[in-house]
Parts: sequence; structure tokens; C-alpha cells
Amino acid sequence: MFYMDPLYLFVMFFSLVLSLWATAKVKGAFARYRKVSSESGLTGAEVAQRMLHAAEIHAHVGPVTRRARFGMGGDGGDLSDHYDPRTKSVHLSPHVYTGSSIAAQAIAAHEVGHAIQHAQGYAPLKFRNLITPVAAFGSNISYFLILIGFVMNALSLVKIGILLFGIAVVFQLITVPVELDASRRAKEFLLQSGIIQPTEQKGVAAVLNAAALTYVAAAATALLNLAYLILRARE
Repeated sequence: MFYMDPLYLFVMFFSLVLSLWATAKVKGAFARYRKVSSESGLTGAEVAQRMLHAAEIHAHVGPVTRRARFGMGGDGGDLSDHYDPRTKSVHLSPHVYTGSSIAAQAIAAHEVGHAIQHAQGYAPLKFRNLITPVAAFGSNISYFLILIGFVMNALSLVKIGILLFGIAVVFQLITVPVELDASRRAKEFLLQSGIIQPTEQKGVAAVLNAAALTYVAAAATALLNLAYLILRARE
């Protein structure tokens, strides 16, 4: 069976290590700068409202709710912040919504960055939203089809599975520039608006850059897995 292949085990081990490393980085950065109060004293919710007002965008800002958790993922704890394009709502975790730390301000501004992308029709985000249903379906069923295809020696099933997984990989890849652009917008607004001081830029960058690592890691592991599947299908 292909799952006993040493190469497969290496791919899985490398993917796990990379994912754990990226997660540790973002949690570490958030934990560190959550303890550093910003000079402006604005909460994450206030930063979000100001950024939306400056961009002349109407969107709801609120804490992560039970409905939001089940609809968009996350448990309402740290790093469950997200923007929901369906309801045009910015959902912030408790520490971000009420906190006035550098981490809270950075994350709140980042999520509003997504709201601005949505309002302005940012092409990569539009494309990602377009393929989201197919990518989610492909991510859930692709490995099942590939496994059945290998067991039954049905190459057509393997190819369909790889194609569906490939769409999920494209989703991961397009997520990287979407997240980087949202972080860029956040950094620019926070500095230009005077909400953060030049001395606080390092903290904002540390939080947002660490968060970006998780998406880069996810894209890298997805690509590695896709390459492995294609290699095995051609044998």
C-alpha cells in the first residue's frame, strides 16, 4: 500500500513538522505582543471601526459568536478572528476585540484588510471565494478517491482525486497573496493613521509576519503532497 511508502512517511513527517513550527511561531508572537500595550490605547474593535470608516466601508464589527464559530471555523479563542464576506462582518476574538495590545490592533486591522479587499473587488480574493466550495469538497473527498483508486487499480479514480486535491492546493496558494495584502493594508493604516508609533512597528510586523507563515506552510505542504501523489500516479 502507498501509505507504507517511506517517501510518503517522509512527506507526512515534513508536513507535520512545518505546520507545527508555523503554528508555534504565530502563537508565540501573539502571546508576546498581547502583553505589550499600545501607546494609543485603542481596542481592536475601535481600530477596526476606524479603519472601516477611513476606507468608507460599511461592515459589522463584533466578537466571535457561536454562530460565527460554526460557520467559519475557530472556537472563539485566540486566533479565531476572521472576516465573513457573506455577512460583511469582522469577527474578533475576545482578546482582540477588547484588548488594546499591539497584537490586538495588528490582528483587527488585518481582518479589516480583508473587508477592504472584498469591498474593492480584490481579484485574488474574488477568485479564492469563487473556488472555495469546490476546494472544500476536493479537500474532503480527494484522498478517499485516491485511496480507492489505488486499491482497485482504477487510475481514473486516482486522477479525479488528484484533480480535486489540485483545486484545494490552488486555494492554498492563492490564500498566500490574499493574506499578505491584508497585512500590508493593516501595517500602512496603523502607521499612517498614527494608531501605532514607529517604535511599535516591529511588534505589528512580528505578529502579522508570523501569521503569514502559517499560510505559507500550508501552501508548501499542500504542494509537496500534490507532487507526491502525481509521482505515485505516474508509476
